[in-house]
Amino acid sequence: MSLSDRSKTILAELVSNPRITSMALAKKYGLSRRQLGYCFNYINEWLITENLPAIERTRQGHFIIDQAVFTKLNGEEEPVGSTILSVNQRVYLIIMMLLSSEEELSLTHFTAELSVSKNTVLRDLKKVQTYLNDYHLSIRYSRKSGYLLEGKEFQIRKLLINVTYQILQMHGGKSRIKELAHIRSEQINEIYRRIENVENKLNLKFTDEKIETMPYILILVLRRIEKGKQVHSFSIQYEELANTKEYKATEEIFYDAKQIPVEERLFITLHLLTTNVYWSEYLTEDDAIPNLIPAIDHMLRLFEKSACIYLRDREQLLNKLLQHIKPAYYRIKYQLTETINIQDSLSKEFKELHHLVKRSTGPLETLIGNSIPENETAYITMLIGGWMTKQGDSIEKKVKAIVVCPQGVSVSKLMFNELRELFPEFIFLDSLSVREFLDYRLDYDIVFSPIYLETDKKLFKCKAFLGHEEKYRLRKQVMLELHGYIPKDIHVNHLIDIINNHTVIKDEKALKEDLQNYLNRDEDSSVKQNIGSKDIRLNELISPQYITIKNSVASWEEAIRVSAQPLVETGKIGPEYVEAMIHRTEEDPYIVIGPNIAIPHAAPEEGVHEVGMSLLRLEKGVKFTTDHVIHLVIVIAAVDKKRHIHALMQLMKLASSEKDRNRLINTDTVEEIYEIVKLYSTD
Repeated sequence: MSLSDRSKTILAELVSNPRITSMALAKKYGLSRRQLGYCFNYINEWLITENLPAIERTRQGHFIIDQAVFTKLNGEEEPVGSTILSVNQRVYLIIMMLLSSEEELSLTHFTAELSVSKNTVLRDLKKVQTYLNDYHLSIRYSRKSGYLLEGKEFQIRKLLINVTYQILQMHGGKSRIKELAHIRSEQINEIYRRIENVENKLNLKFTDEKIETMPYILILVLRRIEKGKQVHSFSIQYEELANTKEYKATEEIFYDAKQIPVEERLFITLHLLTTNVYWSEYLTEDDAIPNLIPAIDHMLRLFEKSACIYLRDREQLLNKLLQHIKPAYYRIKYQLTETINIQDSLSKEFKELHHLVKRSTGPLETLIGNSIPENETAYITMLIGGWMTKQGDSIEKKVKAIVVCPQGVSVSKLMFNELRELFPEFIFLDSLSVREFLDYRLDYDIVFSPIYLETDKKLFKCKAFLGHEEKYRLRKQVMLELHGYIPKDIHVNHLIDIINNHTVIKDEKALKEDLQNYLNRDEDSSVKQNIGSKDIRLNELISPQYITIKNSVASWEEAIRVSAQPLVETGKIGPEYVEAMIHRTEEDPYIVIGPNIAIPHAAPEEGVHEVGMSLLRLEKGVKFTTDHVIHLVIVIAAVDKKRHIHALMQLMKLASSEKDRNRLINTDTVEEIYEIVKLYSTD
């Protein structure tokens, strides 16, 4: 008795995913309950003829599968030809045939090789095309040439490397590749021998996994080169790779293959560089990528700040990350990262860590010149998370907070940063809009927001901009709510008694004095801004010459130009900064900081010569998006991230006052606007 294609597919799914329910199984493969029942009966009949126990199905739709079934279908003793292939496995094998076949391929070739019907192959070919979409490749069929792969050779090579790896993970994968690609064992053994020689000669050591896959990949790549399917011009830089040990390894492995062009040698070098390669316990300076170590160190410091921890044995962790990130550097730079999603394998705590790692990878992105793919950040997360677990560190017990602010990104970020400084012992995961909050998936303990929100977590309502006394009260309220005490209500004598119970105090008077100084320090010391004589006040920036009053303007773009004109005329900004503000507004419209008031701005390097602000008051507001009409346009020109902050905070307080905001909108004179600005420029 033999199984139909449908029954083979269902059995393969049950063996690879035994926890699937009958309802989920039917939905996944588009089957009715009756069709699934027929398949199930055929599968059990086939199992009985193979002297295997039948699969049971519970009333709840779960399956009970005997271990003997798994052993028979996945065991090492199972002949390759009799293994039931899953859909994904058939997809990989079809792609390997397309990559390596010496003859024209028709449906008959696929049906014979995979032991399935033509209809199944046609369905599988659609799935192959879906898989190829990630590589920007396509399948073309013609009567003359059969089925062919089309697309850039560089992308085909990426596909070849990934699919070879996937097939080698299958049961009997080595035999399948040898059979499909007509690779002889002696060819594999010769490459093995050359790799071992390279390891000894150049003091390189490849991982066991890569040693297994490299011979097959190198043989298949060489064949494509010999057929004239070569990688030509692409962005790999000779100067960057030619002095690496991996380039020397490429030359050693192919010492007798003189026909390999330089571009191909660079591609093979790149393949070696993107694998996990170790040559000593610690990388030497000669092997390091310029500025990679400082970038990793900076990334770790940002992570420590976000996670509220100090990593122990930091140098060892730095080296461990360097071993992984060096090959990742080349994968990311040349877009060779695998497309397989590994995020689902992250544990609950690791998912929170992953979020914090992603927020810390800016230094690496700047160095590489590309954003870090999700898979690469997931690998980095597992390395850091594993290290923390080994050292006994965790973020699980730390208070995790989010900030929900409906007033736009600019206000939200300021609120987020202020609260993070106010509560340095908390992990602040994100600043969110209300809509983002409703769909938020990470676990958190408390929410800060200026509005009421429906949540089963602790909600602390607070203003977007907090004054000195408001910060003091909020910190007391939160600590009392979370911990049941106010930090200042701790008595030194009680502490001395507790310490005396556990240790010998050498100098009780000095200890008491130190504890007293610590407990009675200014509670706001952790949240004070460095507001000294050098801080610029709001009225110093928005002086009368930078205030413009108009009845109306034709468009939002004109509003920016009119508001910015005084800054352009005095040389504080260049005309290019005005264009940059307009462009950034199109990209990120969240610059509204209160009803009828907006603060367009761009990056300092886009045309700022001197710190400045300018204000435009419009009697008839200008429409900005469908949700906002703006009467007050304040252009901000920042030279760095600090000098304008004090004035900006004063502006935010003004924006939060409905009374004074309306006075600004309704006034008719520059002098009156300036008097209102001065009211918020005294603290």
